[in-house]
Amino acid sequence: MIKDLIIKEKVIRQELMLLGVLFVFSNLTNVYAILVHQGSWSELISQFHVVGLLTLFLYAVSLLLRGLFYSGRAVWRLTTKGTQS
Repeated sequence: MIKDLIIKEKVIRQELMLLGVLFVFSNLTNVYAILVHQGSWSELISQFHVVGLLTLFLYAVSLLLRGLFYSGRAVWRLTTKGTQS
């Protein structure tokens, strides 16, 4: 029998907050590019798909980095747990 996966509301809220921050960062990057390259402000709408993809890419990178950090921390705890007296 397969058990249900339960994700706490706090975790969902944190992940949505991170995704929102990354979305704002991606939009600010787009605004910066428009200002530097003297582009049209209509690019804020026409390049929305690029902003979305950048947001998802940054979220995937953050997931990868957090996964590496937590797995490294778990290995560190396992190795130092046996050496302590």
